[in-house]
Amino acid sequence: MNFIIYDLIFLFLFLLSVSIFLYKRRKNVKKEGILLLYRTKIGVSLIKKFGDKHKKLLNVLSYVSVITGIILMISSLLLFFSVLKTYIFDKALISQIKVPPVMPLLPYVPQLFKMPNIPSFYFSYWIVSLAIVAITHEFSHGVFAINKGIKIKNTGFGFFPFFFPVFLAAFVELDEKKMERKKIFNQLSVLSAGTFSNIVLGILFLIILAVYFNFAFIQAGVNFDSYSYTIINSSQIQRINNISLLSNNWNDALDLMNNQSWNKILLKNNKTYLIDYKTFSAQEKNYENGYIVVYEDLDAINQNITGTIIKVNGIEIKNVESLANELSKYKEGDKIIITTFQDSYDRDYQITLRNNSLNNPSIGIGILQNKKSGIGNIVSSVFSFKEPNVYYKKRGEYSEFVYYLLWWIVLINFSVAILNMLPAGIFDGGRFFYLICLYFTKDKKKSEKIFKIMTLILLFGLFLMMTSWLINAIL
Repeated sequence: MNFIIYDLIFLFLFLLSVSIFLYKRRKNVKKEGILLLYRTKIGVSLIKKFGDKHKKLLNVLSYVSVITGIILMISSLLLFFSVLKTYIFDKALISQIKVPPVMPLLPYVPQLFKMPNIPSFYFSYWIVSLAIVAITHEFSHGVFAINKGIKIKNTGFGFFPFFFPVFLAAFVELDEKKMERKKIFNQLSVLSAGTFSNIVLGILFLIILAVYFNFAFIQAGVNFDSYSYTIINSSQIQRINNISLLSNNWNDALDLMNNQSWNKILLKNNKTYLIDYKTFSAQEKNYENGYIVVYEDLDAINQNITGTIIKVNGIEIKNVESLANELSKYKEGDKIIITTFQDSYDRDYQITLRNNSLNNPSIGIGILQNKKSGIGNIVSSVFSFKEPNVYYKKRGEYSEFVYYLLWWIVLINFSVAILNMLPAGIFDGGRFFYLICLYFTKDKKKSEKIFKIMTLILLFGLFLMMTSWLINAIL
């Protein structure tokens, strides 16, 4: 059975359990805004105990937390305006974004929007990641509040009430009156504590991810991007598909092309190259400027080698370096067996090495190693320990599942830390920004005005992002 079936069953059982739980304890549940808030005293004693026990450590960490908060707030603003600039000016990149700018990270979003190269996001990933991130975030707020002498009224969880109640957040309810009477620095340390803990947790899980990756995966082959190619002088083309090219005109050359298979190009120096119709038809300007990109007439393309290269003459290949080292043992004219792996099957190809355009013996594959272009590739490469073009073999059945669970935990921790420090009203960064303004201006009205202006700027920027995304999506 496909894992997603088990995941959906888990989702249904979880929602059913939460519904029953909230119904039985409905006296502790109140609707505030669009959320159902369940208040409890669970965890309060633990927070107090931790805060009282580690006073000296927390006093030192308060400075680290505030500095981290300032850095994250500046970083969040720089990132926000960088993304805004991209939405306004980079239409090509925006056309690749399937998800709107305002979109909560919910289970199955990458799958539903068919986001290429982004790992699947299952409900099991979502609930584990959210629990770790949210509980640690709020626990840290509470611990630093206790350290600064601020009373904790309640702890609790927030749920989205429509259809089925879905757990969205944890919270620690502080005594706001006591909070406001504290020094600005103490308030800043409490507000930044959550994001500070997310950064610490993100680094910790990143280390765990690195250790786990090296334990759970082994290098076992090479994935190549294309067949090897070179640039030729278009004026030197003599024949195309054994038919003489009587002029140097691009349209005449195009007419000789077969659009269903590879086309053989013969130069006046008797060297041959290959090109497909689509690649040639996109190079009119290149042709007119005296050159075109073509594929080298070598065995990889002639035998249509596909899949992951795992062996050369029976010797196992681990990565690009080991492939290059193994091929360096042979010379032009040598016959070798290349073994590839694809769709659970191994396949052997008998290859004759011939010199490429660089005068080196080659089988005729191309390895570009430029995988970071495009939104999906950029996101998937974040916190990735995989070398480009290397095929990794799993040591265990659940290696990949655990790896991507850890990957999502790391990504969400860092994302929450940055997003939560945006200086807008709904985030910790909003009040954090207001308090910094108050520290410098010593005037509440001026600070509130600056804060409102910043919030309006961010909301307007978000409006521009949504508008740009919608226009690209419609057109």
